Amino acid sequence: MNKLMGDISARARVVEPLLPNCPSRERRRLRAYLALVLGDAAVLHLGFILAGLVYEGIWMEWRALMQAQLLLPIYFTIALYNGTYSMRVLTDWRFGVGKAFVALAISAALLNFVAFYTKSNATFSRASFTLGLIFSMALIVIARRFAAWMVERLWDGRVQNRLVLMDGGPEFSLDDGLNLSTRELAIAPDTQDPHMLDRLGHLLRNQDHVVVTCPPERRQDWAHVLKSAGVFGEIVSEPAQAIGVLGVRQYDLQQRTTLVVSIGPLGLRKRAVKRAFDLFLAVCGLLVISPLLLLAALAIKLEDGGPVLFVQQRLGRGNRFFQMYKLRTMRVEHSDHSGERSTGRDDDRVTRIGAFLRATSMDELPQLWNVLRGDMSIVGPRPHALGSRANDKLFWEVDEHYWRRHSLRPGLTGLAQVRGYRGATEREEDLTQRLQSDLEYLSGWSLLRDIQIVWRTLRVLRHDRAY
Repeated sequence: MNKLMGDISARARVVEPLLPNCPSRERRRLRAYLALVLGDAAVLHLGFILAGLVYEGIWMEWRALMQAQLLLPIYFTIALYNGTYSMRVLTDWRFGVGKAFVALAISAALLNFVAFYTKSNATFSRASFTLGLIFSMALIVIARRFAAWMVERLWDGRVQNRLVLMDGGPEFSLDDGLNLSTRELAIAPDTQDPHMLDRLGHLLRNQDHVVVTCPPERRQDWAHVLKSAGVFGEIVSEPAQAIGVLGVRQYDLQQRTTLVVSIGPLGLRKRAVKRAFDLFLAVCGLLVISPLLLLAALAIKLEDGGPVLFVQQRLGRGNRFFQMYKLRTMRVEHSDHSGERSTGRDDDRVTRIGAFLRATSMDELPQLWNVLRGDMSIVGPRPHALGSRANDKLFWEVDEHYWRRHSLRPGLTGLAQVRGYRGATEREEDLTQRLQSDLEYLSGWSLLRDIQIVWRTLRVLRHDRAY
């Protein structure tokens, strides 16, 4: 097993330089959205300040400022739901202006409706309010036009990374995309080779839209790869029920039809919310538990003098490898870096302090650093060691849907863990129960659910299968 993995890893390093370096446009889009939000706040305030100056002759007139500040939260609420900050507004300024105007008009109507029923509209100046809306609309046009110009100048008008992988299927290309040959890159959708999937994960990492053209016999494998990568993925082919088609797209100019087989579990906004939640809990958690970590590190060092941390390669988001940190609980000479042997009850490899750390789940606490690094999330499918087995089968040999659990960052805890599916996987059912919970979590994510899982985790830190 170790020799086989070593050979595969060596082959991967030989062709690794062929993989293209494709920077992420997702972070750029997030910064652009933030700039639009801050710009709209400034525009609305400036519009009403100008209205107060024109109508009252007073700079920073208090009633005009009050109207802007009352309008702003209503405007943002409407704008976030009507597409005012969608991807299209970064390139189509007319579309962006239209969406912003609709949000502003609805916000103004709602504000006046509330003011009428609370009998507070007497403090409003109708003339300055109307002028404020007019000035704000004019400034929004200028701001949206400027934003589209900046995108065109700095990003060549492209706000998405689009990739076509040519794997022996019908001819297909995207004018604004990157077209690559799988033969030249020496890559293949081999779902039995985690090192190959790691390379594919790095290739697809920053892609927003991926199209694969391949022969019929490889469509199923490519569908698994795209689903686990968490990207919007399509396959050039006729509709096929076997690969779970999510939609069909027609490219009229080329008379080609693609099947949408993956869309990613979370949109950009949800991923941003989840990441903010992760960072908040990770920072707070490390501040609170740092004394416990110091005491645990001291106890480990005093027991046998070995290293405090155990670092193990695990499979993460997009089937990419990362180094996961734990407090060392086994004797140095018995450390199992491949994870081929599951830890059992009264395991002779576990030290005395290690048994306590495992029973209380304290050995997992250094993974908060993985959360800060972006390798992991607070809640998500637990990352597995490469050699983990169930009934003497590698995990991906038990169920072909195994790779799909890697479309999100792995978690410090997860739905499977709070349901009691943890510990050794002696039977295939032990894995399938966890996998079903993981896929259920991916299909129904919400911030409230993450909070509930974290709360339930605190109640099951001590568990009869934690050994």
